[in-house]
Amino acid sequence: MAGQSLRNLLQSAVLILGMVGLLLALGWLFAGIYGIAWAVCVGIIPLIVSIRVFPTLVLKMYRARPITAEEAPRLHTIIRELARRADLNTPPRLHYIPSTAPLVFSIGRGENAAIAVSDGILRLLTLRELVGVLGHEMSHIGCGDTWVMSFADVVSRLTRAISFLGQVLVLINLPLFILGKYAMPWGPIILMTFAPTISALLQLSLSRTREYEADLSGALLSGDPAGLASALAKLEEQQQQLLKRTLIPGRTTIEPSILRTHPVTDERLRRLAAIEQELSADRAPLVGSNGNGTELTRHLEKVTRKPRRHLSGLWH
Repeated sequence: MAGQSLRNLLQSAVLILGMVGLLLALGWLFAGIYGIAWAVCVGIIPLIVSIRVFPTLVLKMYRARPITAEEAPRLHTIIRELARRADLNTPPRLHYIPSTAPLVFSIGRGENAAIAVSDGILRLLTLRELVGVLGHEMSHIGCGDTWVMSFADVVSRLTRAISFLGQVLVLINLPLFILGKYAMPWGPIILMTFAPTISALLQLSLSRTREYEADLSGALLSGDPAGLASALAKLEEQQQQLLKRTLIPGRTTIEPSILRTHPVTDERLRRLAAIEQELSADRAPLVGSNGNGTELTRHLEKVTRKPRRHLSGLWH
């Protein structure tokens, strides 16, 4: 397990450096050494945004609101225990997404960390499965994945913006090229054209790398790899049914594996089964009940509105 953790850490570092290098290369194409200096200065913005602004913005885009201890006392108890096991000084804030879509994610770090759960996932998963998923998200926070992924996302957006500006400049100079008065440097043009794709693939690879480690750490936090495995299988089935019904009827494969933000579920289940065998027999799960997650939030009104795609591009 320690070896796998080190490999994931090194792979994450390489992917982040690759994204930053791509950003610096685009800066060089615009203004040489001054462009690199400008890109370094601009790189400070993603660092600040990913720590402070990004978490609050994402929660607002999902219309998430805080869940108080009075509304869900047991859920808060579970979060506090998982945070204690993860050696976090402050438990992440709990947020509720009023959507029937089965959503759960973690974001932020330290006192700014938060875990958001939707009404849909509370009603879909058993209590045991929900604890497994919460352990997974708690692991993301404890390992700093939320900050790394937020930083990567902002860098990726900057890369796309710079690439777009470069392509606009190419179109502006296109008439001069046609008239033979300007020779276009095809190398930079090709890089600017494919930079967003390269950045997106690096971000997807980083996400999948961190998911494997979060599965491992989260399973140890909850003490129940089988609970997380059951939740993953159920969520995968729900996603496939939804996408086949609403987007591509008749297809069994919704997206190429290279475009998945998460690893293939079958591989994640295989690894969780291996972790289950490694755990000691006397390691009791944090929660053994199979009750529905709705018993944790009895004071929340059931949502009936169907999920839809919003202007932000998010589906909830």
